[in-house]
Amino acid sequence: MLHRVLVFGLSSLALGGCASSLNLDSNSRAVTVARSLPAPDETVTTMDFTNYRIGPLDTIAVEVFGAPELARAGAVDAAGNFSMPLVGTVKAGGSTPGELGTRISEMLRGRYLKNPQVSVNVKEARAQRVTVDGSVRDPGVYPIIGKMTLQQAIATAKGAADIADLNKVVVFRTVNNQKLAALFSLKDIRSGRYADPQIYGNDIIVVGENAARRLLKDFTTSFPTVGSFIPIL
Repeated sequence: MLHRVLVFGLSSLALGGCASSLNLDSNSRAVTVARSLPAPDETVTTMDFTNYRIGPLDTIAVEVFGAPELARAGAVDAAGNFSMPLVGTVKAGGSTPGELGTRISEMLRGRYLKNPQVSVNVKEARAQRVTVDGSVRDPGVYPIIGKMTLQQAIATAKGAADIADLNKVVVFRTVNNQKLAALFSLKDIRSGRYADPQIYGNDIIVVGENAARRLLKDFTTSFPTVGSFIPIL
């Protein structure tokens, strides 16, 4: 049964590159098994907004190099839209600052400016954030609007990748200044055997990787055409 909660020190487990080696269980020497994963601390942490997905009510600032009259700062509306001079309403929700800057540049190019350079900065993230990493189709930092479950969070990242190990999905959370991790089986949740757990702001979700599927994918993509033989040594 892969539905364990584990307590560990910050130095015990590194997030980087761990998607293919998630084996958190009661036999791990680096953790202590706990009985439940409680709600997190209500803390506000600084973060890198490079990969952050802009959400409703976030405050952003848009600047156009060489055209200060086009600068605009304000809140994204509840529908995820943002109003800009000349171009009007722009869909901002769900985009990273870089993606939104590119979209606005394309709307300005030609009609108003020859080669617009647009920068977008998140001034205040009103939405709660969750990081979805590992074997998902679109890893990143996403806003939480209302309540979100584990299945919904993974779906927000466009779902698990083909090489994902659905029995090894880990949720990291800080509770009472202590780092906790819970190991879930997405297969069991989908089948209704276990409840779909709630995800909170600042949670980190890492979907494990199936080593056999990775090997098969790497092997098959090594062949330029079907039926051809290539050297492997």
